[in-house]
Amino acid sequence: MKKIAFFILLLTSLPAFSQTRDEASIKSIFTESLKNGQSYELLRYLTKNIGSRLSGSPGAAAAVTWGQDVMVDWELDSVWLQPVMVPHWVRGQKEIASVVRSKKTDSLALNVCALGGSAGTGPGGVKAKLVEVRTFEELAQLGKKNVQGKIVFFNRPMDPTLMNPFLAYQGAVGQRADGASEAAKYGAIGVIVRSMSSNPEDYPHTGMMRYKPGVVMIPAIAVSTHHADLLSKLTKEDKDLQIYFETHCETLEDVPSFNVVGEIKGGEYADEIIAFGGHLDSWDLAEGAHDDGAGCVQAMEVLRLFKAIGYRPNRTLRAVLFMNEENGLRGGKMYAELAAKNKEKHIAAIESDQGGFTPRGFSMTGPESAKARIRSWKPLLEPYGLTDFSQAGGGADIEPLGKQEGPDLSGQMVLIDYIPDAQRYFDYHHTQEDTFDKVSRRELELGAASMAALVYLIDQHGLK
Repeated sequence: MKKIAFFILLLTSLPAFSQTRDEASIKSIFTESLKNGQSYELLRYLTKNIGSRLSGSPGAAAAVTWGQDVMVDWELDSVWLQPVMVPHWVRGQKEIASVVRSKKTDSLALNVCALGGSAGTGPGGVKAKLVEVRTFEELAQLGKKNVQGKIVFFNRPMDPTLMNPFLAYQGAVGQRADGASEAAKYGAIGVIVRSMSSNPEDYPHTGMMRYKPGVVMIPAIAVSTHHADLLSKLTKEDKDLQIYFETHCETLEDVPSFNVVGEIKGGEYADEIIAFGGHLDSWDLAEGAHDDGAGCVQAMEVLRLFKAIGYRPNRTLRAVLFMNEENGLRGGKMYAELAAKNKEKHIAAIESDQGGFTPRGFSMTGPESAKARIRSWKPLLEPYGLTDFSQAGGGADIEPLGKQEGPDLSGQMVLIDYIPDAQRYFDYHHTQEDTFDKVSRRELELGAASMAALVYLIDQHGLK
């Protein structure tokens, strides 16, 4: 009877023991990150010594070498490069734009930038009357008669009433992505798009646009929200308002680049992979600090944290610095293709691409059982400000991985997006303002520790 009672006591105490162990391990992760974290200094080097990293640029190539060298110096179990061909778009000479004919104002310079992937106007520029619309439906209602030979001004703002700024972004970004092709259908010769921001700002936001097959490739620029409001006012006062803009961007041949991968090999379940990462490329206007240097250094720091606290994982842990998220997703697609080819078994993938701000939680897409298990760890993570586990979603670079099928691949994996407080994210997104000085050291290091804590729990307990 005494033996039976002992074993009953042992079995009932196991969950409490596991929770105590988990609490201690998570605390050690946060302590190491906040006392000795290297994310901030890594980001300082990436942004200040390398700078902007648009795919195909010298900066992108330098960032690949940097990421590989850092992880090799850390003596991880494996560090390697995954070759991938990427687009090579160049901005060229600085853009100019101005109001050249108006009843209410003399010539007025506008704050603009070319959208990524746009064709250039060449030295002659384009000059024409401006026609304002907010939606593609409004454009269609105007028809060819009222659009042909004009410059279309897409002026749909992000909805400032939405608490999630990414939902506001999703509601407005279609005009940036497809506005040029939609306007070209009706004979427009150029497009101006309101920048993707909720704030009144004097600087423009770039970002990717795309041309649809069989449609004339007309040039597209973004205008600052401040000047978008001014243009809207002027068009209402003067139906003959004319705009001039000139860009010198062009798309060159694809060039070779790489994803950078660092790995700590697992023990008992080494065939199961937990991947986490950010995208190494950035737009060319600034340093790419929040988008997405922060995510890259946080992913790298996860591995360093585990080494620093002496933790040996059960499963294989892999940090991935993806190339070409901004204008093609080639890196994410290649990573998924190679995972399928090598029959790798990913059980989870985590992406950090919402900036280096204060941690709030994780969004998830995948099997309900896996999401329920992650939510069951909420009491362990709440003391560190991680309270939001309700949203659906994963990251753009890991989405292709979640589409893999087969018994040894990722059909049942969970995709996870690290969620910081992103209220200020679109102040900097794709602009000249996305610089190192906009990042808080403490917030960045807290984010790295948050990702490491979740990776630890998945590694310890699995997702089944």
